[in-house]
Amino acid sequence: MKEHRRSLRRTAGACALSGATAVAAFAAGGTAVAQQSAADGQIRGLDDPAAISENYIVVFEDGAGTRSVGARARSLSDEHRGQLLATYDTALNGFSARMSEQQARDLAGEPGVAYVEQDSAVHTMDNQNNPTWGLDRSDQSELPLDDTYSYPTSAGSGVTSYIIDTGVRTSHDEFEDRARSGYDFVDDDPDAGDCNGHGTHVAGTVGGETYGMAKETTLVGVRVLGCDGRGAWSQVISGIDWVAENADGPAVANMSIGGSPNESVDDAVAGAVESGVTVAVAAGNSGKDACDVTPARTPNAITVGASNGSDERSTWPAIPGAESNYGSCLDIFAPGTDITSASNSGDSATESKNGTSMASPHVAGAAALHLGENPNATPRQVSDALVNNASAGRLTGIGQGSPNRLLNVSYLSDGGGEPDPDPGEGRAPSASFTVNCGWSECAFDASESTDADGDITGYAWNFGDGETATGAKVDHAFPAANGSYTVELTVTDSKDNSDSATREVDCWNFSGSAYCFAG
Repeated sequence: MKEHRRSLRRTAGACALSGATAVAAFAAGGTAVAQQSAADGQIRGLDDPAAISENYIVVFEDGAGTRSVGARARSLSDEHRGQLLATYDTALNGFSARMSEQQARDLAGEPGVAYVEQDSAVHTMDNQNNPTWGLDRSDQSELPLDDTYSYPTSAGSGVTSYIIDTGVRTSHDEFEDRARSGYDFVDDDPDAGDCNGHGTHVAGTVGGETYGMAKETTLVGVRVLGCDGRGAWSQVISGIDWVAENADGPAVANMSIGGSPNESVDDAVAGAVESGVTVAVAAGNSGKDACDVTPARTPNAITVGASNGSDERSTWPAIPGAESNYGSCLDIFAPGTDITSASNSGDSATESKNGTSMASPHVAGAAALHLGENPNATPRQVSDALVNNASAGRLTGIGQGSPNRLLNVSYLSDGGGEPDPDPGEGRAPSASFTVNCGWSECAFDASESTDADGDITGYAWNFGDGETATGAKVDHAFPAANGSYTVELTVTDSKDNSDSATREVDCWNFSGSAYCFAG
């Protein structure tokens, strides 16, 4: 699984939230810091072109306060004259609310608030078009296709697969009474029916009788997008939080959705994974670096790019600029062109779709297959198994930084195949580090960075204040001035592949001395 491939301000808590606890505790000794924090309250994502006006997501510090999340949410929303929309207490601790920008800025400075983020629009990740070869390609290493799909006899039995999407037509023949509604966060009711078709198609690829990877998994629709395939990130967080709280037994979630970078969604996905849910996400269809897309950039999720029947990274010429995203935030590729699956237009209807939306459920279904055979496996173990047993070096045109790994579940089939001899070949390392600060000096530790080849050869640091260093563990003293510094770690492996991770360090000047904390 990816560790850190984009700037996220998180700590090591279960939901990996803020590092601002140190400031809140320090402020308890006097009012100066609290007043400055409130005055400087910032909102993340205000410049997002997909922003939903006057909708905000508020994330609490991990462990802040003794009251329940709901009580804190109601109190803060009322205090700042907002309209409470939803509370989150499992995958993420926080809430969403409607209020003015100034009210949101004031709220951002409240003690115990990690950050406030602008809510924005999210959408599906498919590209419409036309039969299914995807299952056939997913159980063999090389072309040509052999016209068979082999899978373990457990077929995902005992595993629950959650489809966080536009809903699911649960009555479809493909689902054989194995599908049910979870919750509809668009209409706020328990009927997660599908008026778009995207979620039903995705569910069919995860666990349909004919078109599905895991033909015995239980499917649960969680509706977070409307009939037009669009919605708000705050609704998506509600869906993720619901899955984390209600996950039944070994669990998988598929998110074939995406939008502008959104830290609160990334944190919610990380929280769901921490709770034991394996999450597969679509890389996106804009032909750009997936590290610029949420939830594709989330380190803990399995991020999936799309391939076509010629083992190329998928492009869809009928739609200008439409091609699978790429880059170091991808974990694996899977079939995503001309994928036939269930349609919401009738109980026996089918249709063909294109996109990373269609690739991701192949991997979610594969995760269900793995959990059917290994019900106690952790999300990390599931991800490692799928990536390490993927077919290496088969794809062309994968894009800069992408892993040349194509989904292959033959290792799970009865008497089935062996993994490729070098599962780490062609994979970049994964950069990650911790920060511990005491006044102006901070200790940086990159020893949790990993590499599939097992050999990281270089650690390079840029502290954002003009200073640099090398080594796995370094100390650095920041200037005695108010400021925020973006610290970047770049790790390099023996094959000259590299990856970077960033963290924020905020410093305050108190009587000529700096007090710093890690975000």
